[in-house]
Formats: sequence, structure tokens, C-alpha cells
Amino acid sequence: MDLFQVYPLFEITPVKAEGCWIMDKEGNQYLDLYGGHAVISIGHSHPHFVRGLEEQLNRIAFYSNSVRNPLQETLAQELGRASGLEDYRLFLCNSGAEANENALKLASFQTGKAKVIAFENSFHGRTSAAVAATDNPAIVAPLNAQHDVCFLPLNDSGALEKELAKGDTGAVILESIQGVGGLSMAETSFLKQADLLCRKYQAVLIADEVQSGFGRTGDFFAFQPSGIRPGIISMAKGMGNGFPIGGILIHPEFKARHGLLGTTFGGNHLACAASLAVLEVLEKEELLENAREMETHFRHRAEGLPEPVRVKGRGLMLGLEFNFEIAGLRKRLIENHRIFTGSSKNKNLLRILPPLNIDRGSLDLLFNALEKEIP
Repeated sequence: MDLFQVYPLFEITPVKAEGCWIMDKEGNQYLDLYGGHAVISIGHSHPHFVRGLEEQLNRIAFYSNSVRNPLQETLAQELGRASGLEDYRLFLCNSGAEANENALKLASFQTGKAKVIAFENSFHGRTSAAVAATDNPAIVAPLNAQHDVCFLPLNDSGALEKELAKGDTGAVILESIQGVGGLSMAETSFLKQADLLCRKYQAVLIADEVQSGFGRTGDFFAFQPSGIRPGIISMAKGMGNGFPIGGILIHPEFKARHGLLGTTFGGNHLACAASLAVLEVLEKEELLENAREMETHFRHRAEGLPEPVRVKGRGLMLGLEFNFEIAGLRKRLIENHRIFTGSSKNKNLLRILPPLNIDRGSLDLLFNALEKEIP
């Protein structure tokens, strides 16, 4: 049997990883400044993370959600404390797409409405409603396209109110910092207005923190500096440092009932152990503070590049926007310097999403390479 080839692949086969580094089968070492799409939050093979999974594996790895799992309750408490959202409630699942799918479904249950407002250049996943709310027609199948979704320009409060005033919208889903779309940011004034408008017109504001959550931006969630209170917050990637886990945080105004949501694997014992280990390392090693400090260093080094460049993003969810397409540059960084970086819908943007415990010296390796490779 062959694989169903849907991914363009680099001819690199990783066999081991530690911290910010990946080793391939030939013994070559690569600097990981992409973290597998922002998944690696506390570094590859972090000893505390590995130990937590090993100890849990020796006790119980999985059982269904038909029995009590105290690890879920512990994770909810620790997540509430770390995020400052103790009054929200937690539903666990397996991925970012599934988190957004459940968020959209729950919003529709809550409001009795089917229509969704999303934003240009958004990316929310590849499952049915999540991909319908993603601004990329190439990955939306006819089955997905049956969802009622309206795309608006980001940061246009007037357009948002005009659409919400029609009264048929159940959910507004947005990324405070767009990931795949190219690191455009929702302005604080727009986030505040979106929060107010959703309450005025009885729609649920969903903050998609799948990529930007768990300290990636230097805040626990990217929306938090705005002071808003979304109806639902979705999260995944950095939540498990590579172990599949996702979830939604649900505002206390939502009422739970049996059967409203469900999942087979979500919130299993190993997944909870993985996420608890991440939370513990984030706090103990002060990685949110490190993300802010590394952003400052990143911006300083970017000022010295020979080609004018725009820095986008916040914390360690960053990008360098050049006045040329970066596909060739990204390839040269891998082949000539063994550095992994990311791309986006914006073909001129080099995305940087390293583990949150990266240091200045590792970032300097990137800028030293860029100084040699920029035409």
C-alpha cells in the first residue's frame, strides 16, 4: 500500500530532536524555527514532558469519557489559573480543527442560528465547518461549501456591524493574529468593537487561539491585551508540545447538557499529562517572558538586514516580510544553513515559530544566514 500523497515533502528524515534542534538519519542537525507549525512550545524532548508521559503511560494511557478522569479536572484548574480565565469551562478534543468545529457547533446551539462571519485570509482548519470558515476556496469541497459563511475584511467594524445587523449570524470567528494568512493582526479597537457587536446582535464571538495560544505571543492568549471576553476560545497546537490535544474554553453563560458535545479520544489520560507538563514548564521556565524578550532581540536583528524588511506578529509568532517571494530563500536556508522556517498565504513572508525556550544565539544563526542569502 502507498501513502495518499497530499503533502509536498522536503527530502529530510528526522530521527531525533532535542530543544530547538532536529537530527536527520544522516546525522545532520537542523535548527527548528518552525516548531512543526507552532506545535513545539517547550522544546523537543523536554525532560519534564517526557517524564510526565512515561509516568502516565505506566499507569493508564486511555479510557473513554464515560468514566471519571481526574486529570481532566486538574488540567481545567491549571489552565484556568495560567490563563486567568478561571470562570470559563473546558471541553477537550484532539486538534485545532476539531476545536473550531466544536466552537462553531456550540455557538449555533446557543443562538439557534447557522450563519458564520469569518475574515479574509483566515485559516481555521480542514474539517467541515472549520474549512468553510477558512478563506481558501482550493481546500473547500462542495460538501463544505454548503455552510453559510460570510468573509469580511479584518479590522472593518462598519462592515461587521452591517452584517450582524441582519440578525442571522450565530458566530463570528477570528484570529487575533492570523497564522497561515500571513500574520496580519486584529487591532485592539476592532477586537473590543467585535465583542460589543456580538453581544448587541446575539452572536457568539469565537477567538481562534489554535496557533497563537499557550504563550506563543508572550501573552497566554493573543486576544488578552484587548481585555475582551470571547464566548468561546479554541486552542490546540502548543497545548501538547507534539502530543495531539485540543480544546475550547467556554464562557459561563453557556449551559451544558449531556450529549451536547462528544469525543472518543479527546481528553485522554496521556493527552492531559502532556498538557499539564507544558503548563508546568511554561511557568517554571518563564517562557512567556522569554517570548517577549526574544521578540525584542528578533526585531533588533531585523533592523540590520541588508534588505528592508517588515517584522510582523508578536512574541514568538513572527514573520519577516520581504519585497520578493521567499520560496527560494526558504529552500536555501534549509539546504545551505540547515534552518527550518515557514511560509504562509503571503508569498513574501517568512514565518518564524520556534519553541518558546529558544535563545538569542539560535536566533542569531537565522540572521547570520539571512545576511548571506538575501540577494
